[in-house]
Amino acid sequence: MSITKESELVGMKRVSEVVATTLKLMRAYAKVGMSTKELDEYGGEILKSYGATSAPNITYDFPGFTCISVNEEAAHGIPSEKKILKEGDLINIDVSAELNGFWSDNGGSFVLGKDIHNHQPLVNASKNILRKAINNIKGGVRISDIGYLIETEAKKSGFKVIKNLAGHGVGRSLHEAPENILNYRVKTNRERFRKNTTVAIETFIATKSTVAVELSDGWTLVGNKGGYVTQHEQTILITDYKPIVLTESNGIWD
Repeated sequence: MSITKESELVGMKRVSEVVATTLKLMRAYAKVGMSTKELDEYGGEILKSYGATSAPNITYDFPGFTCISVNEEAAHGIPSEKKILKEGDLINIDVSAELNGFWSDNGGSFVLGKDIHNHQPLVNASKNILRKAINNIKGGVRISDIGYLIETEAKKSGFKVIKNLAGHGVGRSLHEAPENILNYRVKTNRERFRKNTTVAIETFIATKSTVAVELSDGWTLVGNKGGYVTQHEQTILITDYKPIVLTESNGIWD
C-alpha cells in the first residue's frame, strides 16, 4: 500500500509489531516432541490477544493460524497433531495477520536444537541474502535488479532460488501490487519500487529445486527436485534511503 498519512503508518507499524512478536515467540516456544498443531495454536492465541486475525485463515480459509513447514516442505505447511518436531528439524514459520484494516507478513526458517543435519548454512544464506536485498531497496530501484541480486548471492553460496514463489505488496490486504517480487531477474520487468509503499520481501533459497509444487493436500509446497528450502521475510516501508523494516523485532536476523 501507499502510505499517505501518519495514521496509516501507525496502523502498519502496529500490525507489523504483532506479527513480528508472534513469530519471535513461536520460534522460542518450539520444542522437540511438540506437534506443529500445538505450536500453531500458541501463535493463534498470541494473535488473538492483540485483537489480530490470521491472514491466511480469513483470506484463503487456510486450515491453521500460521503456516508451519518442516524439513522437505518449502511453504504453506498445514499445522497437524500428527507432525511432531524432532531434534535438528528445519522449520519455517510464516505469520501474517490483519489488525484494524492493516495487514503485515513475516517469516523465518531455523534449525530446532542441534544442527545434526547441517541445515544451518542454508538458513544463514537465506537470512543474509534477505538483509542484503532489503538494504539495496529504495524508491526507483528496479524490482528485477533485486531479483538478480538474490539469485546471484544464492549461487555464490552454492544454492538455488525457487522461481515461482515471490514477495509482494502488503498493507490493505495480504497480497497487493507489486504481486511478483521474484528471487531472480525477469529482464522484461521494468517495474520499480515506489517510495512510501509497504512490501513484503521474501527469500526462497534451495539446495536442489527451482520450482515449488503443490502436494495432494492442496496447500503444502515442496521442491520439484527434492532437497530443502529456507524462507525469510520482512515487511518494509520503502524510502529514498534504506527501507524501514517494520517487522524487524521478529529477531530473524539475530
